Amino acid sequence: MDNLNIVVIEGSKRTGRLSLTAARYVYDIGKTIPGLDISFIHPEDFHLTSEGHLPEDKDPKFSEITAKADGFFVVSPEYNHSYPSSIKRLLDSEYENFHHKVMAFGGVSNGPWGGVRCLEALNGVAKALGLATLRKDVQFPFIQDIFDDTGKPKDPEFEKRVIGVYEELIWVAKALKYGRENIK
Repeated sequence: MDNLNIVVIEGSKRTGRLSLTAARYVYDIGKTIPGLDISFIHPEDFHLTSEGHLPEDKDPKFSEITAKADGFFVVSPEYNHSYPSSIKRLLDSEYENFHHKVMAFGGVSNGPWGGVRCLEALNGVAKALGLATLRKDVQFPFIQDIFDDTGKPKDPEFEKRVIGVYEELIWVAKALKYGRENIK
């Protein structure tokens, strides 16, 4: 089987967001896993209308990325018990390109819950887009205290957690890729 194409998506455009450090960490781990072609994007890389999924509402660059992807790993902060509008806008733009693919989640917060309410809310959005989601996810609670100055977590357990999510993401992505290519 060819390499899987996995896209790590950072979920916010907010200035000073600490979720960017967590997303880059997830991306860096993904780059070390054999059999993955991994890319990193964030919402500010694309120009989308304020809402919509019609062809004129899309960014062709993002459409191309999602069409090629076998799976996604969204790392998003929790804002007001939910997800940022920027990640919702990205997801809404590509309904057809998400169908029968898989999405993993990483949640970020400056409090004790690690973005779990954001992840729960995103799970419903993913289902509506035809994406499979995973039993496992990773949370980054108290984000302001987790990483050192080099962007590495102070607790080595985070690497094990992220790798565990990747293992499940890879398994589901392989199964769905087989299905998309072989089952009509």
